[in-house]
Amino acid sequence: MIEIKNLSKTFSTADGRVDALRHINLTVRDGEIYGVIGMSGAGKSTLVRCINLLERPTEGTVLIDGTDVGALGEAELREVRRRVTMIFQGFNLLMQRDCLSNVCFPLELAGMKRAEAKERAAQLLETVGLPDKAHAYPAQLSGGQQQRVAIARALATDPKVLLCDEATSALDPNTTHQILELIRDINRRLGITVIIITHQMSVVEEICDRVAILDNGAVAEEGDVAAVFAHPQSDAARRLVYPEGAADGTAASGETLLRVVFKGALATATPLISRMAMEEGISANIRYASTRCIGDRVYGNMLLGVDSAGDTAARAIAFLQQDDITAEVV
Repeated sequence: MIEIKNLSKTFSTADGRVDALRHINLTVRDGEIYGVIGMSGAGKSTLVRCINLLERPTEGTVLIDGTDVGALGEAELREVRRRVTMIFQGFNLLMQRDCLSNVCFPLELAGMKRAEAKERAAQLLETVGLPDKAHAYPAQLSGGQQQRVAIARALATDPKVLLCDEATSALDPNTTHQILELIRDINRRLGITVIIITHQMSVVEEICDRVAILDNGAVAEEGDVAAVFAHPQSDAARRLVYPEGAADGTAASGETLLRVVFKGALATATPLISRMAMEEGISANIRYASTRCIGDRVYGNMLLGVDSAGDTAARAIAFLQQDDITAEVV
């Protein structure tokens, strides 16, 4: 378990003091996939670098399985970093080494025998789906393949925690989905705790169990992804969940606005709004919609206008409320 207690980080710049993090308190449970999201400059990357002390906090503590990592000596801290590894947006592969040698690199630093390191590296390349790229160089690979090699390298020292700092930001949507599926598979099969730093709500929706929303260096909101996505409480969360201001729609005369949130609902051949019109006789004006399908599941939200007369809104909500769908009056 990772416990972050009253953590703050201040930088001194030519323009004065910058409070990058302010009194952060978070707990990440063993084996979960935890998201940290926020706009640029919110402090996300600084936070993740404080977890393994690539940045030393100005104040506060980071406890990993009850051990205060800030109190460790250099040798002990190096051991922590073998157990808490990172992947980055820029992959950070050694361009002069082939894929096998890249994965071997942390094992060489740990003193493993060369033959044993090569065997371990070959197994990890197979784990990430690149057994045929052992002797290819990073420049010969696509971005998604390079990130797979980076993941294999991060797994080389048998870590307990994988930190992902904007690991999919440089990838196209399809490749992002494939990398997230790989991370999810690694989490499930190996039991590795994953912390994902991102500015993309879609990444959090697809893979994370819980999420913390950072805003101006502080935690604005934290909780289960489904709950935060369905009912954002803070202004920062609403800006991320409803990036085009859909949360602030104004109803027309005689109209009630409903917010519908899809949290992985199973896609069907007949659209939900059409079925509501056919089966319930309730027509809806789609005021806003931002939805997408990932596999056979739907994620996103809609803002609907329905007739405010009688019990129309209540009937519409009763119809719309299904597994992985919530609906409420705005």
